[in-house]
Amino acid sequence: MPSLIDDEYSDSDDEQVSDVETSVLLGVPDGPIDVPAELGDAAVSRIGGHPAFLPSAEPSFASSHCKVCSKPMELLVQIWCPFEDSPMDRALYIWGCARGGCQRKDGSIRAWRGLRYNGKYAVKLEQKLARRRDKEKAQAAARAEQERVKAAAKSNPFSMSNAAAPNPFGLGAQIFGGSNPAPAPEPESRVEEDEEEEGEEEDVSDTESEKSLLTAMASTTLSESAWKAAPLYPPLYLSTSSEYLPPQPKLKLPPGAQISDPLEDDNGGKKGKDKDISWASEAYENSLELDHVFERFMKRVDYEGEQCVRYELKGTPLPFSSDHVFQALFPAPPVEPLPVTKPAFKVVHTPKRTYKPAGVPPCPTCHSPRVFECQLMPNLINILRASDADKGKVSDEERRKAVKRALKGLDSDEKRGMEWGTCMIFSCEKDCCVEGGTDLKEAWREEVVYVQWDV
Repeated sequence: MPSLIDDEYSDSDDEQVSDVETSVLLGVPDGPIDVPAELGDAAVSRIGGHPAFLPSAEPSFASSHCKVCSKPMELLVQIWCPFEDSPMDRALYIWGCARGGCQRKDGSIRAWRGLRYNGKYAVKLEQKLARRRDKEKAQAAARAEQERVKAAAKSNPFSMSNAAAPNPFGLGAQIFGGSNPAPAPEPESRVEEDEEEEGEEEDVSDTESEKSLLTAMASTTLSESAWKAAPLYPPLYLSTSSEYLPPQPKLKLPPGAQISDPLEDDNGGKKGKDKDISWASEAYENSLELDHVFERFMKRVDYEGEQCVRYELKGTPLPFSSDHVFQALFPAPPVEPLPVTKPAFKVVHTPKRTYKPAGVPPCPTCHSPRVFECQLMPNLINILRASDADKGKVSDEERRKAVKRALKGLDSDEKRGMEWGTCMIFSCEKDCCVEGGTDLKEAWREEVVYVQWDV
């Protein structure tokens, strides 16, 4: 991985700086899926293949149809992604149309989330949450006791009613007839051991639940329906790994020099509430001279070129270019008017764009806001194109027909190849599973996809 540290910018020539882990999970291809049981397992994330639905009624086959050509699309990715502390099994399904005539049109990329209530895990989850609540109460009581002891130590040492105050002569409460001193709070090491024991119990419970869940998933297969005949790419495993980035280079400054932060200057020396100083969340420059957005996209992706999916629930998407999607998600900030008189002269800082998803349509079922969940990356097109080419050789007759159609200009819509730069998926923040105010045991909901097309 290339390093951004350079002698000219380094604070120390001998300094060894390790990469920084971000909150983004990267999905990368990890070989073909050739085990039949895993092909029908909804808990196995994948690239291509047929969808493996949760063990419930199959969704309508029209869910995979392109809204432009009304033909079935291939599954691009399926992601197993249950929400933390949720009793619902959950998977995300994303289909994409590769026909040339459907590119750069809304509805050629569609995303759905499938939900199903897991009763066995719900019981274990409630037990885990109950233990967590008890632990939080115990910790709160311990903190309150510590504060009481500290407050007592600061009170009048000569007060006979203060049993907690130490006696300088070592006789203590034996002389003044005070009550027994309050017991000392449990040592932190003891609390940590208890936490570790509880963690082990939770891990065992989670493991047992996961095993039972995987067994149920593996026994689920597509029934004899239209899904069996749906077009597909060869299935590949989709593995996840954390994203690591090199830290920001430190600028070497002469002795006594300081850097003035515009946000602190504007707030009287206090840092702004929403300021994020991390490299990954830096605001975008409001400039149209160069496409800084595309440059930052390529720079970020170069650190892990194999990434096909970026997953960061309730995070910030990585925009591909400064198109209308970028304008909607990163709106231009208001520009301060330039002063026209000399006494009013001041430095006007270049405005920065920050992520504001207020324009994303809310969930039509529960009316909760939708949040960013994941996005597809350009390397996915390369992976699917390569796997599609390996399906088999085209016969001479098929090749001749294709040439005739091309010469007559009849195959413009039949040309295959996706042309997007990234596809951002926004899902219901509450992961709702309701209908008309009634809680359901399962649900199949379409979510919002913002597509930035290749430039």
